[in-house]
Amino acid sequence: MKLFAKGAAALALFCAAHSANAQNYQKIHQKAILVDTHNDVLINVLEGLRLEDDLRGKTHSDLARFKKGGVDVQFFSVWSDETYGKGKGFAYANRQIDSLQAIAARNPDKMVMVGNYQELMDAVKQGKLAGLVGVEGGHMIEDSIPYLDSLYNRGARYLTLTWNNSTSWASSAKDETAGTVPNAKSGLNEHGKQIVRRMNELGMMVDISHVGDQTFWDVINTSTKPVIASHSSVHNFCSHFRNLKDDQIKAIAKNGGVVQLNFAADFLDCGVPERQQQFMAKYKTEIDSLKNRGWSNSRIRKWLVNKYPKEATAVQPPLSVLLDHIDYIVKLVGVDYVGLGSDFDGISMAPQQLDGVEDYPLITKGLLTRGYSQQDINKILGGNLLRVFQANSPR
Repeated sequence: MKLFAKGAAALALFCAAHSANAQNYQKIHQKAILVDTHNDVLINVLEGLRLEDDLRGKTHSDLARFKKGGVDVQFFSVWSDETYGKGKGFAYANRQIDSLQAIAARNPDKMVMVGNYQELMDAVKQGKLAGLVGVEGGHMIEDSIPYLDSLYNRGARYLTLTWNNSTSWASSAKDETAGTVPNAKSGLNEHGKQIVRRMNELGMMVDISHVGDQTFWDVINTSTKPVIASHSSVHNFCSHFRNLKDDQIKAIAKNGGVVQLNFAADFLDCGVPERQQQFMAKYKTEIDSLKNRGWSNSRIRKWLVNKYPKEATAVQPPLSVLLDHIDYIVKLVGVDYVGLGSDFDGISMAPQQLDGVEDYPLITKGLLTRGYSQQDINKILGGNLLRVFQANSPR
């Protein structure tokens, strides 16, 4: 009986602790400053959607869901593919920045554009979403340092040196992996190094997501400021060409930078493409019928998810896989060098339970369950990125 009583008491204590954790994660989450370094919703805005509207079922993001998810600081991605080259990329970047500034102007009680750490903290204290710009793709400066300066003056606080396409001055991960680097010259050339040095002078963070291995090491050897990977994951878990190898993660930590983890399902779990292919093959007849009716791929995906929810969910990795990537970086280099860069609205599939920006508290809950302290959770959610942001600020 005594043994049973002791066991029952222990079980009661465990249940009480678990219940307290379940209750506390929301408080911990709301007290933390949550920084997401990569969200692509501006592309949807250019197509006519309004962030102040309820966009559930259409996007991962809207202003109400940012608030619900406890997002305090959002870097909005200004992106274009390689078709926006000379004469197009810079103008298209400015068009996206115009749209972001218009959102803030229409919603001054909910959002404000910020350019430095003090403005950011003021916005957080006021309970407003602090908006910043991250330019995804060096081709959008069209090889021009004056264009780089102009984008900084318009609020850009990081530049992803390449997208999947290389520039004339930096080679991308996709091109280096495929052996399609223009002129077969990988890495940063002298102009590329000048761009990195100018970014250091301006206070614009150097983003190495999307860059090739040689470009990465050239950046590490050139930058005098901490760098970021705005939306990348761990290569050791999934050997996607966009993910970071252990020596790269260690180099970022030594540099004082931070890896902001991407939520893309196929970056987190390399089994996703095969599961997705099997799922699509099973319903090929229905898919072909919908295509013949003129449906887009994204509309077809949503239709399939609604019709076959259990099978569609099984394609996604569980939320625990994202937490595993966090754990890996923490064990490899420490808790000071990892954060969150969701790539929401730029990815077709996230882990289970992460249906949009409103679901961020579940990450805090998972970290708490794994034994992370409140201090460490604060670092992962945003503190680490804020440290790097401050370190890049011009003196």
